[in-house]
Amino acid sequence: MSDFKIKEMSEEDRPRERLCNKGAEALSNAELLAILIGSGTKEHSALRIAEEMTRNEGLYRQVARWHRVQEFRHIKGLGNARAARILAAMELGRRIACASAIDSEHIASPGDGAQYLMGRLRNETHEKFIVLLLNTKNRIIKTEQIAEGSLTSAVVHPREVFAPAVTAHAACILVAHNHPSGDPYPSTEDRKLTRALEEAGSVLGIPLLDHLVIGDGRYYSFKEHGDL
Repeated sequence: MSDFKIKEMSEEDRPRERLCNKGAEALSNAELLAILIGSGTKEHSALRIAEEMTRNEGLYRQVARWHRVQEFRHIKGLGNARAARILAAMELGRRIACASAIDSEHIASPGDGAQYLMGRLRNETHEKFIVLLLNTKNRIIKTEQIAEGSLTSAVVHPREVFAPAVTAHAACILVAHNHPSGDPYPSTEDRKLTRALEEAGSVLGIPLLDHLVIGDGRYYSFKEHGDL
């Protein structure tokens, strides 16, 4: 544990200086987090606070799911300003991951869709249902969130899914939702909804390209498993 302040460390061992000299990939998770925290408190250095957060794997994984400053309040040494910096960095990382996931937002396979949505959905604490509106070349016209539910479900109706697709003149759609448990295996309700969406798409002439269930770094594709 690092009980002494960062300014008392040798210059080459300080997280910020190590990042400048060796690159971000050379730093531990605690060192990267310490840079975001900035200054420490009277009791503990920024590095000590960061080490406490990353040492507790349950807390570390939980923080990745947070979206509000208030959720950091029980962590000693983190005020609103420090928590805001951490949240801003995490959100920027999510957005960059989504924006750079695939070339020109072209969905050529279920894996492309999963890669595009993984950063957005994998750490959500409640189920969210997303629809990607695609043109004739399977490029994304628009991404719409249709519903947000509880820890275990989000109520979705085919009418709500296809309404934005009709408005945007989409050629086809890909839908996805997350499982906060981290296990992407579809439920009975997921399968029923997929069949209903497939039937509605056939009637409207807007085919359902795939239904993805996003877990923690894993996904389930109805198309890949022969369910579409």
